[in-house]
Amino acid sequence: MVIKPKVRGFICTNAHPVGCAAAVKEQINYVQQHKPDAEGPKNVLVIGCSTGYGLASRITAAFGYGAKTLGICFEKAPTDRKTGTAGWYNTAAFHQEARSAGLYADTLNGDAFSDEMKNQVIDKIKADLGKVDLVIYSLASPRRTDPESGITYKSTLKPVGQAYTTKTYDTDKDKVHEVSLEPATDEEIAHTIKVMGGEDWERWLNALADADVLADGAKTTAYTYIGKELTWPIYGQATIGKAKEDLDRAAAAINSKHSELSVEAHVSSLKALVTQASSAIPVMPLYISLIYKVMKEEGTHEGCIEQIQGLFNECLYGDNPTLDEQNRYRMDGKETNDQTQAKIKALWDQTTQENFHQLSDYKGYNHEFLKLFGFDIDSVDYEQDVDPMVNW
Repeated sequence: MVIKPKVRGFICTNAHPVGCAAAVKEQINYVQQHKPDAEGPKNVLVIGCSTGYGLASRITAAFGYGAKTLGICFEKAPTDRKTGTAGWYNTAAFHQEARSAGLYADTLNGDAFSDEMKNQVIDKIKADLGKVDLVIYSLASPRRTDPESGITYKSTLKPVGQAYTTKTYDTDKDKVHEVSLEPATDEEIAHTIKVMGGEDWERWLNALADADVLADGAKTTAYTYIGKELTWPIYGQATIGKAKEDLDRAAAAINSKHSELSVEAHVSSLKALVTQASSAIPVMPLYISLIYKVMKEEGTHEGCIEQIQGLFNECLYGDNPTLDEQNRYRMDGKETNDQTQAKIKALWDQTTQENFHQLSDYKGYNHEFLKLFGFDIDSVDYEQDVDPMVNW
């Protein structure tokens, strides 16, 4: 079939297998051109491996350090009439490239929050890897079923304490407008923490340690975004922020509980990027369009693969990692420094519907959004008939 993008709201409802493969190959090429000198991981588990920072982590571990990688994702396979998800095609492309390079790669598709998946992963590690020495936690989901209680919790994108009105950019309608958000209830905050906090990260590390498949000195990290003044009301000081604070609690708990294995757990704060998750958050599309403009002019712009390659080289396996007062790895300094933020704030205050395309990097934002789903890539002929039935 000939596959063209079908955008609905903040997502694209289809994906292009050839485009996704080209995007994966581009990231692999970057990592291979920036191979580290230091020793790195040998056996890596990536929980949430198929898109964004999780995919970049898997690519960096495999093609930067030669690691064996086991991934977990929750993706839809293609049918004769519908394409698979972008994550499905990304994973298929990663598997093909890994095989060509002689690298071990396997992926389990299902609910990473479930105990059933944890047991399947443990069995696979025992059979193929022995033990893992790096666990990447990069899940992004709007809901989670607690395997102990059976209750399904749903996350909420709301401010905490008081209502908030601000500008945002509607990617579907190409429109800058005001959005007003009512404050979250205590229940909504608690539910968001259940979905996006550190409880499941802890459960994963506990399960791996109890099954004796966690190596001595293993490292683990979960990804977060902290941001600055413009995004704090809807991110840092909102329901998402409360959940992300729980990641800090979880990191400390993991370090304490698994001290006999010398496990090293850190939250990693990364820069804002166009991802399937960030596109859904009010304020973020407008903010990201502006930071792309400013950071590209400054020569400091980085994508997923540059951020993660830097995280591995400078923090996870670097001699002098950058840590903040909460013991987090910080890879967001090029975005959150005062000088860059002042430029972004000045543009933010000026931006209207009429001048948005001139003041922002809308073209760059839109390109990165479409690229998430395998579209708008120069090397791909989108008029060509392609087979959506791609397997791992």
